[in-house]
Amino acid sequence: MRKLVTWDMMTLDGYFEGKSPWSLDFHSLVWGEELEAYSLQQLEEVGTLLFGRRTYEGMARHWEAETGAVADRMNVVEKIAATRTGTTVKWSNARVLQGDISDHLAALKGESDKKGIFVFGSADLTATLLEQQVVDEIRLCLVPTILGGGNPLFKNDATRKDFKLIEARPFKSGGVLLRYVRADAEAIRL
Repeated sequence: MRKLVTWDMMTLDGYFEGKSPWSLDFHSLVWGEELEAYSLQQLEEVGTLLFGRRTYEGMARHWEAETGAVADRMNVVEKIAATRTGTTVKWSNARVLQGDISDHLAALKGESDKKGIFVFGSADLTATLLEQQVVDEIRLCLVPTILGGGNPLFKNDATRKDFKLIEARPFKSGGVLLRYVRADAEAIRL
């Protein structure tokens, strides 16, 4: 069974994006050697990157133009754009899952010969996955800033979900890596 992990940078007041789409300048507050090394380490665990449509389109635009070790890995790993409305995929090694993601999750997670499934960004997709209780681990880099508004990482729904902390690591930049696994499940380690 493949592990499903979400990864995001989040401000102290809970936003993963500023008031306008792709307003991510706060990432520069924590980006540095430590977070780059962690990103590369984490990308070694990734078999598939799963994005919502909007995040897929933005990530493709960004990473196709980038160079370096992180870009090299982002550009070769398998990528899936989950969409209800459709999108065109041009990014290398990418495909589309059209329709309700729940129709595809069992098959994706059941691919035993692959590494983990990671969701980067994609707050709406993350909300759906949390609602369906298929997220095995939440990874966050808490960014020491308050935006005062923006796109919240965790969307409100009526169902409580408990997680337990398995790692907390401060970075010299002031960011803090937090890793949580579902409280009702055994920790699945990669």
